[in-house]
Formats: sequence, C-alpha cells, structure tokens
Amino acid sequence: MHRSAYEQMRLCVEEYLPKDRRHRVVDLGSRISGKQTRTHRGLLAGHDIDYFGVDVLDGPNVDAVMTRPYRIPAKSRSADVVLSGQAFEHIPFFWVSMMEIARVLRPGGHAFITAPSRGHAHDAQDCWRYYPDGFRAMAAHSRLELREAYTDFPPARGIWHDYSSIDAAAAYWGDSVGVFRRPQPHRRPVTRLKNTLADLVVRETAVWWANRAGGVDRVPLPRPLDGRERCGRPDSRTAPSTTG
Repeated sequence: MHRSAYEQMRLCVEEYLPKDRRHRVVDLGSRISGKQTRTHRGLLAGHDIDYFGVDVLDGPNVDAVMTRPYRIPAKSRSADVVLSGQAFEHIPFFWVSMMEIARVLRPGGHAFITAPSRGHAHDAQDCWRYYPDGFRAMAAHSRLELREAYTDFPPARGIWHDYSSIDAAAAYWGDSVGVFRRPQPHRRPVTRLKNTLADLVVRETAVWWANRAGGVDRVPLPRPLDGRERCGRPDSRTAPSTTG
C-alpha cells in the first residue's frame, strides 16, 4: 500500500471511527506483498477492534481467503466497518463487490474505499480508475449513503489541472476516497420487505454471475493492429495549412 493511500485511510478512520466502543472491521483486499509494511491492521492499532482481513490470495495480513472472489466470507450485517484500500482498481466487477459490502455492513456501519484516479497499470489485472462520480454510482447501485467523496487532483490552472506539478513521491496515484454508510431499514414494514427482497435477488444473481465469469483471465488481450502500437495516437506534427 503506498503512503498516500495509507494517509487517506487514516483520515477516514479519524473522522468516522469513534474510540468509545469496540468495532468489527472487515478489510477487503488485505494482503500485502514484497517489502510492504503498511497495513490497515496497523493503522487501527489505537482502536478496540475485531479485525478480519480477507483477500482472493493467501499471504501476510490475510485471515481468510475468498474461495469465491465476489463473496465476502462474513455474515450479513456483521461488520461495523468495511475497509478497502487500493483494491478496487483490480476488481473487474467492482459493483458486485460493493453490493457484498452493503450486505456485510450493519445498519449505520461505514465503508471506507480508496482507489487511484491515475497512474500506470500494475499487478496482474488493473481494470479501473475512479472519480467522485464513480462513488456516487456505487452508492446508487448498492443503496448505500455517500458521506464523503473526493479525488486528490493536481492544482487547478484555469479550467485545467496542472499535471506537471504533481509530487510524484506523495501524490502520484491521485487517490480517490469514498465514505459510505448503510442506512437504517425503512420504517414501513411493506417497503422494508420489498427492499430486502429486491436487494437479495439482484445481489445474489450478480454474485453468482460474477463468480461464474471469474475475471479477465479468460479474455486474451488482442495484439495491436498495425500502425496502432501507440494506441492510435498520431505522431506529433504541425497541422496542415488550410489556407493558400
């Protein structure tokens, strides 16, 4: 986990995780690799927590391996907080994972998600980059409330962002942050039942299909067409004159 994402998650914890009670925390994508030392488990050291780290791969900081990538191995309404730091860019069908997060959260529980808005492709599969509107879409699809959403954009210069001024050491990835909360059930029993049944049918169908599809491994990346090795971008040249 890079330093800027760790610091963004720290801000979420400080703002939304009170220290006056014990919290059940599920960390989606908790595995660390190589020489990494930063973990959400360590970040939460000053809190009274029951930490449960899950990942599709076994390794350091993983308490349970997800045998099905789109099924979080936790009971419904069992978590006060779900964390996911720098994992959502690697999840092909992230909207399904978001529905699972909604399932696992207790009413009133929070989800903190950090993901890059820019940066090079990395790791085995790197599918997405995120902006605040992406978090709005996640909230709409999963019926979660969106408490906070922002992106660490470069400084503005007029109507543009000045990407040349990026501090590569501290802000290379342009982290996007989304904070979500599971609302309390609807007061009307009939509406509450309808919402529960609709969520169940949509979520379970989506989870079944996503686990069946798996991911991108079965779809080979096509070879670039001749002349498009640079993604079709033309060479820099002076535009032809239209006068004379």
